[in-house]
Amino acid sequence: MFAALAVVLGLPIGFGGRPAWSAGGAGSAACQVAWTTNEWTGGFTEQVSVTNSASAVSSWKLTWTFAAGQRVTSGWNAQVGQSGTAVTASSLSYNGGVPSGGSMAFGVQGTWSGSDPAPTDFAFNGASCQDGSGSASPSPSPSPSPTSSGGAGCSGAVVCSGFEDQSGSSPTGDWTVAAPDCSGAGTVTVDSSVTHIGSRSLRVNGQAGYCSHVFAATTKNISAVGPVAYGRYWVRHTTALPADHIAMVTMQDANDGNKQPRLGGQNGALQWNRESDDATLPAQSPAGVAQSGPLPVNQWSCVRFAVDTTKQSMDTWLNDQQVPGLHDDGIPTADIDQQWLTRSTAPRPTTLYLGREAYGNGADTLWYDDVALGSAPIAC
Repeated sequence: MFAALAVVLGLPIGFGGRPAWSAGGAGSAACQVAWTTNEWTGGFTEQVSVTNSASAVSSWKLTWTFAAGQRVTSGWNAQVGQSGTAVTASSLSYNGGVPSGGSMAFGVQGTWSGSDPAPTDFAFNGASCQDGSGSASPSPSPSPSPTSSGGAGCSGAVVCSGFEDQSGSSPTGDWTVAAPDCSGAGTVTVDSSVTHIGSRSLRVNGQAGYCSHVFAATTKNISAVGPVAYGRYWVRHTTALPADHIAMVTMQDANDGNKQPRLGGQNGALQWNRESDDATLPAQSPAGVAQSGPLPVNQWSCVRFAVDTTKQSMDTWLNDQQVPGLHDDGIPTADIDQQWLTRSTAPRPTTLYLGREAYGNGADTLWYDDVALGSAPIAC
C-alpha cells in the first residue's frame, strides 16, 4: 500500500484545502518542515524539506520523535540516527550551509507496525519549529496514490513500471528490445509465471559468449531527471555473478559521448563499470571486491541507486543496505572510488536499459519487475 502525506509546520497546507498542520498564535518558528510520506505495509520513506526561518547556519541538526515505534533503517543527504523514539538528522560536509529563508532536503527510510503517524515536535538546531501555539492537528490520511503500470511505490517517477500494461510476449509501449553495442542470442520477453508483484515481469535469457547483449529499453525521456537520478528495480536471477565482467543495467551518459555507466558484476560481486575507460567501482583488487558482495540467486532482490548529475557522487543499495564498495563520495579512496574519480565530470543519464551484457563465459536468466527512475528517492 502506497500513500503520500505532506505535513508543513507553520504553513497551513494540506489535502483538499484542509490544514495538514496548523500552528497558529503568537511567536515565531525556527523552521518550516515539509514531511512527505511514501508508505507501504510495514515500511516507509520520508522526503523531508526544511526551510530555515531563523539566522543563516553553517551546519544543521533536525530532531523529532516517533510516537508509534517507527524505526529508521537508512537515510540520504543527512547523517540519520535513532535512540529509542528520538531521531536526529545532521548535515553532511556538502549541505550544512543554509541561509535565512533558504531550504535543504534529505530523506529517511524505515519500518512501522500498527500505525505510522507523522512527528509533531520538530526542532532545528535545538529551537522548536512550532510557532508558539503548541498545538497541531494532523489531516485525515489520504487515499492510496495510484501506481503507473503496476510499479510498486513509484507514483510520480518518470519511469514507474511493473509491466502490468504488457499484453503480449514482446515488450511494447514504454519498453522496447534493444542492443546498444552488439547483439547475440539473448532474448527479452514478457513473463507471467515469475513475478515480484502483480502478474507481469520482464524475463531476460542472457547467453554466454563475448558480445551477447540484450536489453529492454525504456521509451520514456529521462534526460531531465535530476539533479539526482534515483533508480530502483527488483531482480531475480538463476546463476551467481561470474568472475568475468557482466552488466545488467546501463544508461547512456550525455557527458561522456553517450558511453555507458553499467551496473553489473565482476569477480563474483556487484560493481559499476564505465564503458569509456573501463574504470570500476569498486576497484577489482581483493580489498575492493571485499567491499561489495554477490547478488543473491533464486530470490527477488531490490537494487536502488542514486547518481548525482551535478558532481561525482553515487550510491547503491542492495535490499536497503548500502554497498560500501559502490559508494562514490567525490573524495578518492583507495580500492573504492579512486579509479572511478579519474573522470571528474558528472554523468548525465539519458537512457535506461535492463538486461544482460556478457563479455566472457556464463549464461544467466533474469527477471526484472517494479522498475522506477525519477528525481526523488524511491523505496524498495
